[in-house]
Amino acid sequence: MTALTLSTAAVPGLRADAIVIGVAKGSASKPGGPVVAPGAEAVDQAYDGRLAGVLETLGASGAEGEVTKLPAPAGFKAPLVVAVGLGAQPEKDAGYDTEALRKAAGVAARTLAGVKKAAFALPLTDAADAGAVAEGVLLGAYSFDAYKDNGKDGKNGKAPLAEAALLGGKPRDKAYKAAVERAVAVSEELNRARDLINTPPNDLDPEAFAAVAQTAAKEHGIKVQVLDEKALAKGGYGGILGVGAGSASGPRLVKLSYTSSKAKKHLALVGKGITYDSGGISLKPAGHNETMKCDMSGAAAVFAAVVAAARLGLEVNVTGWLALAENMPSGSATRPGDVLRMYSGKTVEVLNTDAEGRLVLADALWAASQEKPDAIVDVATLTGAMMLALGSRTFGIMANDDAFRSAVHEAAEEVGEPAWPMPLPEHLRKGMDSATADIANMGERMGGGLVAGLFLREFVGEGIAWAHLDIAGPAFNEGGPFGYTPKGGTGSAVRTLVRIAELAASGDLG
Repeated sequence: MTALTLSTAAVPGLRADAIVIGVAKGSASKPGGPVVAPGAEAVDQAYDGRLAGVLETLGASGAEGEVTKLPAPAGFKAPLVVAVGLGAQPEKDAGYDTEALRKAAGVAARTLAGVKKAAFALPLTDAADAGAVAEGVLLGAYSFDAYKDNGKDGKNGKAPLAEAALLGGKPRDKAYKAAVERAVAVSEELNRARDLINTPPNDLDPEAFAAVAQTAAKEHGIKVQVLDEKALAKGGYGGILGVGAGSASGPRLVKLSYTSSKAKKHLALVGKGITYDSGGISLKPAGHNETMKCDMSGAAAVFAAVVAAARLGLEVNVTGWLALAENMPSGSATRPGDVLRMYSGKTVEVLNTDAEGRLVLADALWAASQEKPDAIVDVATLTGAMMLALGSRTFGIMANDDAFRSAVHEAAEEVGEPAWPMPLPEHLRKGMDSATADIANMGERMGGGLVAGLFLREFVGEGIAWAHLDIAGPAFNEGGPFGYTPKGGTGSAVRTLVRIAELAASGDLG
């Protein structure tokens, strides 16, 4: 990962390969050309106060995600200035939005692949801004090259940005140091989740995922328990076993337990971990299989969040449940029409084997409920319906408590993860009635994402606040990179889960 430092060094004399500055669009009250953001005063002065005009001549407008490169002024140690767009200039006395800073830093870090050191002279007004820029740098510099030859025939030989100095930071200030340390812990674990999501399914089956979790748990003092096929069968986990029945790679249920001696709350996190989803007997059509290695993104997010909570020493108990299986068609696979007896004792008629995520989650949700946590949050790439409703960058939030749903939504927005509250209409529950079993795994086609949420609710223990995050849209970016988001696995929901854990630790979660 990119090495981060806080620096008070003067820009002209700083030895670096590039200096990153911010450029904004004129505000509503002061429309016009690009505006040089605070932090770039020394660069502007070296251009005799004409930097904004020079940038405008080069086509810069200050729009979000825009990058303009120009030679550094005479006398500067660094040879290059990289001006990155921050979007609209804030009104008087208002600082730049932390998400705008995070995105700008991410764009710059990605642009500077192959560079050894860059100095980031973006506007920092407080420790939160420093943390946002640090996150943006670390997330934007991410690349997944484990399967590439990075020589002449590879990725142009460009390694991620090696070092970033955050100018305007306060190296001796406890708040600034803490903000950067938090950014490093969260970003490193989020990038680990990205690595898992991007790993080909022939190298990441349930057993391999469980082994990664065991290694990390040992490193960070987290208790871990792994249930294999025999243990799952003995325990009656019919949902996880049913989904994994068609694969040569057996399913796993991984329990990660981080505990704090000062904890007053217990948060349970449950992640869908389908390491590859063919759809099973209800086989996906051609063109829908190629990215299905990402169907374990929910489990990756939960895993990353638990480890991050441990690294941050949060004063809350956090239990992560990774429901891992590979959904494959074979002579032993679960068939449409089969009935599974779940860990809760309920029976489920499987009408579609491609609605498998809710089956593994149901077992894990019930297992989590037996410990009677204060709240449960599950994360899953669950339904295409949610993508149709909210697009590819926003995840849906459903819950059994409106106040808790609002708290989760606010946490997501606070950390810069687009999310939207969704309802659980009671009339849709009837569509899952089964003449054969207690419930079917499919209901009405319209509102399919909400139907899935209603199914999951059936397996949450009574009196426990629960929220369901359907990250089917933002979990895997099939388009080009943007902001600090790369192509491929994104690590969606990791930052939201960590923030929820922090709120639970402080007693401010709903």
